[in-house]
Amino acid sequence: MRAFLILALSTFVLSACASQWQTDYAAPIPAEVSQNWRLAGVEVLVPETLTVSEDNVYFPIADIVWREEALTPGVTRYDQVDAIVTDGITRGASGLSGSQPVKILATVGEFHALSEIARYGLSTSAVHNIAFAMQVVDARTGAALSEPTMIQADFPALLRDEAIQAETAGQTQRVRITDHIAKVTAGYLGIGPDMRNSFVTIGQ
Repeated sequence: MRAFLILALSTFVLSACASQWQTDYAAPIPAEVSQNWRLAGVEVLVPETLTVSEDNVYFPIADIVWREEALTPGVTRYDQVDAIVTDGITRGASGLSGSQPVKILATVGEFHALSEIARYGLSTSAVHNIAFAMQVVDARTGAALSEPTMIQADFPALLRDEAIQAETAGQTQRVRITDHIAKVTAGYLGIGPDMRNSFVTIGQ
């Protein structure tokens, strides 16, 4: 099951690189289905086959670009991305309050936040580019309750003065990305507004 998520996600991410960005997923799970579920856990995999860039350049070439948090001994970028995505999915699925315990499995394929030079140097537009595969399974038996679904969770990033003002107000990149993943998760699970949309901007 997990291997299928990784294979499907790799194909999806390769086809998603373009100047048109989107929050997109398959049709939301019907509310009459998800209302029977109760969140019992979230399991996120950030494969170490994903490449990581630590370069402070405008358009780093890598699967993971995350520089807002300092690295500490024993903690990797994979760990940091895992924590952010786990938090976002958990919050987004917290509205599941039915009787059947479920677990959400997710595999990250791409996680692009902004480098410092891009965040404070670009003057037009930029994007947070995030992709992961998700599947809902029965928490007790592991039986699949939904098909593996590719989720593209792109959204516009803040730059220059807007970024500084947001940070001053506590709206860091981590906060904004976590909030967006939570909203996208809720939308896909049929317990929140449908977040699907597209936009055009520069980004990598």
